[in-house]
Amino acid sequence: MSGSTDEYNPAGPKFTEREVIERIESFRRRRPRLLDEHVTLAHGAGGKASAALVEAVFLEAFGNPLLEPLGDGAAITLPGGEQVVLTTDSFVVQPRRFPGGSLGALAVHGTANDLAVSGAVPRWIAAAFVLEEGLPIIELKATVADMAEAAAAAGVQIVTGDTKVVPKGAADGMFITTTGLGIIPAGRALSAQSVRVGDQVLLSGAMGDHGVAVMLARGDLDIDADVNSDSASVSPLVELLMSAAPSTRWLRDPTRGGVGTVCNELAQACGLAVLLEDDRLPVHPMVMGACELLGIDPLYVANEGKLLAVVAPEQAEDALAALRSHPLGADAAQIGEIVAEPAETVMVQTGFGGRRIVDMLVGDPLPRIC
Repeated sequence: MSGSTDEYNPAGPKFTEREVIERIESFRRRRPRLLDEHVTLAHGAGGKASAALVEAVFLEAFGNPLLEPLGDGAAITLPGGEQVVLTTDSFVVQPRRFPGGSLGALAVHGTANDLAVSGAVPRWIAAAFVLEEGLPIIELKATVADMAEAAAAAGVQIVTGDTKVVPKGAADGMFITTTGLGIIPAGRALSAQSVRVGDQVLLSGAMGDHGVAVMLARGDLDIDADVNSDSASVSPLVELLMSAAPSTRWLRDPTRGGVGTVCNELAQACGLAVLLEDDRLPVHPMVMGACELLGIDPLYVANEGKLLAVVAPEQAEDALAALRSHPLGADAAQIGEIVAEPAETVMVQTGFGGRRIVDMLVGDPLPRIC
């Protein structure tokens, strides 16, 4: 894998393995602080700058037990005992139509996927539109049609919404905010706190397709590559996985910041380490080629139709077979495992026998793609 990250070599002559682990753990305990006086694009990229903004502004103001886990959705227990998940997200992308997807499909898939990886069966979506004056009605109709098609495929209904129109130049053509509600099946519980040493890390397919597809569709780079976004609903994969591996510990969809960022969030939440295997990380050749030309690591590039799972070791083989039984999971792979040290750290075991640290980026290596 490409990328300029620190090298961790347990056999190095300068420090003992224990000293290396202590230094890494000391570094990882330094939580990001919000030092900026103005919002920047980095604050929306899903990395350290985003985490600092959320913790220093939103969590400080709204902090409560439902919000504090900072998951993809809030798990709420209703008075009757039923459990639901509530999630919300905003979407804006240029171009609004790209190979393999569109802004409308992305708005539905993103919210349905946040529900699914929170353990819920997606059921209902509310959609709010901010439209810029001058947007062609034919484009709006096409976007709404994409949303309807994506909702039908995901098994959800779009049941309410809102529309606002702003003057020309006041928005990037069209913003869509979707809020989703899903039902958690009885007995299903997913959390980072349930992750244990020895658990296996699975990825449902190749990394970086969405981010690279959108970037190439903008035409800013003179790269001729046939790359389609992976935008899709992962709910079918979640249900197959849960049936085959009912003791699945944790799920996420690696969108902004990619697999590398989500693994860092997992490591920090569970207090353990994630050790990935470089030669097991699935990346399509065209995506890898584009990333190498740009000097970026596919680990940090966004996906919109993949899930990352942590499963008990005794159920890993069945879980992987279940994912591969569905077209969306044909390239699923066991990419790593949970280890004890260095705590709250993500590492990649390289093909040369060394290890490199995969830290959380401050911002995003690519322009905004969702």
